[in-house]
This record gives sequence, C-alpha cells and structure tokens, in this order.
Amino acid sequence: PENKMIGRHAASRLIRPNLYASRLARTGTSRCFSAEVVDDDYEKGEKPMPTGYNLSTTKQYLTGSFLLTVDENRVPVPTLNSELIKVHSEAQGPNVSVFYKDDGGVVATSGSGCTMSGPDGDYLDCANNVAGCGHSHPKIVAAGQEELGRIQTNGRFLHPTRSRYIKKLLATLPDELDTFYFTNSGSEANDLALRMAKQYAKIKGCANPGDAVCIDGAYHGHVQSIVDISPYKWRQCTDGEQYHKEHVHIVSIPDTYRGVHRGADAGERYAEEVEKIVELTGGVGCFIHESIMGCGGQIEMPPGYLEKAYSAVRSSGGLVVADEVQTGFGRAGSHFWQFQANSDVVPDIVSMGKPMGNGYPIGGVAVRREVADAFASSGIEYFNTYGGNSVACAIGEAVLDTIEEDGMQENAGAIGAYTKAGLEAVKEAFPTMVGDVRGQGLFLGVEFIHPKSTAEEIIPHAQLTKWVVDELKRGRVITSRDGPDGNVLKIKPPLTFSEQDADRLLDGIKGALESYNE
Repeated sequence: PENKMIGRHAASRLIRPNLYASRLARTGTSRCFSAEVVDDDYEKGEKPMPTGYNLSTTKQYLTGSFLLTVDENRVPVPTLNSELIKVHSEAQGPNVSVFYKDDGGVVATSGSGCTMSGPDGDYLDCANNVAGCGHSHPKIVAAGQEELGRIQTNGRFLHPTRSRYIKKLLATLPDELDTFYFTNSGSEANDLALRMAKQYAKIKGCANPGDAVCIDGAYHGHVQSIVDISPYKWRQCTDGEQYHKEHVHIVSIPDTYRGVHRGADAGERYAEEVEKIVELTGGVGCFIHESIMGCGGQIEMPPGYLEKAYSAVRSSGGLVVADEVQTGFGRAGSHFWQFQANSDVVPDIVSMGKPMGNGYPIGGVAVRREVADAFASSGIEYFNTYGGNSVACAIGEAVLDTIEEDGMQENAGAIGAYTKAGLEAVKEAFPTMVGDVRGQGLFLGVEFIHPKSTAEEIIPHAQLTKWVVDELKRGRVITSRDGPDGNVLKIKPPLTFSEQDADRLLDGIKGALESYNE
C-alpha cells in the first residue's frame, strides 16, 4: 500500500531494500523491490508477515535476497530490464557497455557454479573467466566474510594470511619467479610491470627503456599506460591510427589460421617482427603478450614464437611480461599457468588478476628477484592502499585451496578437451560456416567464416557470429564474441563446467547454425 514506508520504518526491521530499489519501475500503485530479509524469524515463519507484504518463493542462492511484492503484483521482467537500462544510460557514461543491450540485457543478481540467475530465471555462463571457481563458491564466500569480520586495513601492517598466501602462490610458479607485488586488478598489475621493466632496462643500458612491443589486437587493461599498449582498445578511437604512441611498437597477431604465416615455421617467422624492431631501435624495455590472446580472437602462441621473441628482447636489456590475467589459475588444464603450456621459456614478469579472487578485486605481479631489486633502486617506495589487504588475501588463498581440493585444473583439462572435441565435430558438420576451433583447456575459440571462403581467402563472418551469440542467449546460454573482425566465439566458463554444460552449449551452437539464413 502507498502508505507503507518500506525499509524506513524503524519498528518493523523487516527488510533492507537495495540501493537501486527506489529506481525500479512502477505500475499503478504496485511496486517491485529487491530486498534483503533482516529478521530471520519472518523467514522461518515464526513471526507473521505484516499486512500488505508477501515474500515470493524465489529465494536467491546464498544471497539472503528475496523479491518483495506489494499488493502481490510483480513488475514484468521486460519492464524491469528496460528500467535498469534506462537508469544505466542516464546515470553512467555513454561508453559504458552492457551485454545484450539491444536484446534487453541480462539482469544477474545471484549465481552458483556455472549458473547466473535473475528475475527471469537461470543462464548457463560460458563467458565468465572472472569467477574461475564458479559463482558464489561457499568456501570462498566464507573466507571473505570471516576475514572482513575481523579486520580490513592496508598492507603496511603485517598479517599471517598474507605471508601464507604469498608462499602458496609462488609455489605454483617456476622457481625463478620468487618475488611478489600486490595490486587490485590486472590493469594495475600490467601498469606496474611496465614501470618495473622501464627501470630494469634503464639500469641495463637499454637504448629505449620506456619502449614496449605489443601484439596487434592485444588487450591488457584500462588505465592510460595500458590502453597505450592495447591496440584492441585504441583502434576503437575515432582518431584511429593517430592514437598510436611513438614508444609503442606493434607486431602482427601470430595467427596461423588466417594470418600471413600459416606453416610449421609460422611462429618463428612471426617472431622475426620482434627481432626487427629490436634491431631498428637498438632495444626496447619490454615485450608484453597474453599467453593466449582473448580479445584478439583466442589466438594461441605458435611453437617457436615466444622462444625467439624472448631472446631478441632480452639481448638488448629488455624484459618479457606474460599477461596471465585471463588465462591463469588452472584454466589451461595441463598447467596452472598458460605460459607453461606454451613453451619452456620463463617470463621475467607474470601479471595476474580476474580469477585470482574469484570476482573479488585482487591482482599482482610475480617477478625475478633481480627485477624487484632494480625496481627498488629507483628509491620510490611501492605502496598500494588495498593491494594485499587481508580480506583479499584470505579470498585469494581460498581460491588456491579450492582449485586444488576440488580438482578444478584437472576438470578444466578434461572438460576442455571434451568441449573442444565437440566443437571439432560441429566444424565437420558445418565446414562452410566454421573455419577454425582453437584454444586450450577452458579457454576456447570458434572462428566463423563466410561460405564463399577459400583456402587462399578466408572471409570472416561477423553477422553469423552475432547470430550464434544471440541464439545462444535466447536459449539461456551466455557467450561473447571478439577478434579483429568480430567473428570469433569466445568460450571461457567457470572451471566447474561439466559435460552436461558442454553438451548444452554444443547443442545451442548446432541449433543456431541450422537455423541461420544467409
């Protein structure tokens, strides 16, 4: 009823509405609120609900959140979605994106494992490499809650959880990478890596310590220094090529399917571009690469590529940074870190983030001790207010323990192979539509092509790829697409992905291809 003050009547203590509740749609005198039960006695039925209130039966997993309806009327989901998009458009920046915006968006308010849930039901999440251990994993949630209930302060204070976590984390890496720095995100981690490389290269007498080599189509983060080395981002600019910074040197995507080099020696031939840059400039501070390119189209580093590129950059006093922000923490299946699955070479710096906290903000870099010593020689203290706080470390430790205890790396290997084999079967069934299947573990890509493609000219098919993504969404399977031409389906679900989940995804892809009309 209109005279009820929801969540503001001190005597009731019934519910606490979410911050956006007042912005939700209204229909007549009925309102829909997302609310959290404060008094458990109401939930248990030990107290009668006040007149005019009703808790629906759609309790959301692990959130304690309920849908509260007044006059027992509920705002239709399309109305809710459109209202949220309206608020998003009005209150946030115009270039802040929303998945499936043209199709009404997806409201996700809770999740479990590979499932995301909202007012309109459940979705199979095949796109979220942030919640690597699955949405709302009880052990990880509990670790964060318990530590937050004890203390949350900055990293200048010693804490046993941080020390224990660092030891566990470094144990997953090669012995050479024996020193760690905390950040809050992958973007921060890559920015820190650039600072370290510049200082190290300066001490080593590198001709251009502030210069960096990156791969075309790469994405390494959103802060200014990292946007500069992320062609995927700055090529979107209205000024296009004018954005390209002089200190950034770009090499071709080492694509062995549709790129300029496709033979057995393709990796070494692509690496010759790095060698040429080093030769022409006299040396660069660093070469940074994703262990498998994500936004660039799920591109694996071909054999021989990293060995030759690493050698060239190091020969002039530079360093190598392996960006594991998307691919780390067991996703490769065969190895804990994707760079280990690529080759035997060990980078000088490894950056990490995203799945490190299963959705909680945490990131960092693992480096060789000599790199850390060079960085410290600048005299500038490294301090990060929230980097390495005890709550983040408790969650990070729980992530490592969960990956091991639940066999998630092994699952990524087994189910990744099962999924990839299924995708290969789809390729055989639709040879004029599916050009390539690639990736490792649960970081896979499917490249869609135009039927008029030939071996000499492979034509990307972005329209078909969008159709597949949209059809999957209509079947309640969440995926995404990327690549320079927008024609690569990206598959990177939580590591709890099962054969049943894979079958549902594969069936959805086949159904989308069967229903497509050119």
